[in-house]
Amino acid sequence: MPDIPHKSGAADGGRRSARTLQKGQQTRAAILEAALGLASHMGLEGLSIGALADVTKMSKSGVFAHFGSREELQIAVVTEYHAKFEEEVFFPAIREPRGLPRLRALFGRWVRRVSVEIDSGCIYISGAVEFDDRPGPVRDALVTMVKAWHAALEKAIVLAKQASHLKPEADVDQMLFELHGLILSLHHDARFLRRPGALARASQGFERIVSFYATPAGLAAGAAIPESGKTTSASRKKRLSA
Repeated sequence: MPDIPHKSGAADGGRRSARTLQKGQQTRAAILEAALGLASHMGLEGLSIGALADVTKMSKSGVFAHFGSREELQIAVVTEYHAKFEEEVFFPAIREPRGLPRLRALFGRWVRRVSVEIDSGCIYISGAVEFDDRPGPVRDALVTMVKAWHAALEKAIVLAKQASHLKPEADVDQMLFELHGLILSLHHDARFLRRPGALARASQGFERIVSFYATPAGLAAGAAIPESGKTTSASRKKRLSA
């Protein structure tokens, strides 16, 4: 029969294995955070095991052990970006009442997210440019994440119609198209053209869309879009809102 010390040794081994696993998860998370920063500035195509090893001060073999390939790394970055997007935009917004208040919150937080990415970049947008004509797992991952976000917006619009905050004849697909178009214009004007006033124009565009589609009850229920530049630096806020 095994003696007590043998059982204790097995328990110690289990604890060491758990600590090793936890350390590995922490290391992977740190590598992924660094990769997300690189991809935001350089695009997904700018990611490489070598570049990431330089940033994290790790060996290439150490980085490779956590991701296995450049493609796996790119997909992990897309997934992590989407998770952060949900935390900052989607989950807080769905706490708002159904109808225009929730739709306003979704759009307002989306604008805020774009406004803090002006100096880095939106992986959804840059990734679409990089992979629009390149079939494969990375493009599939990007498409899946963007479609998930569009589905959330579409549901919010449908719920607003059901709450009688939008007219019965309101075209859900058209409204979604117009809202996404505002975000693309905001990113283009603010990041590429460095044109002042882009943030105000995006908010004004949202109000025009709402005024076209909303019912009187919806306009009464909706609150103003939160100030999207609150989380930006003073200089960036001035550039966006001037």
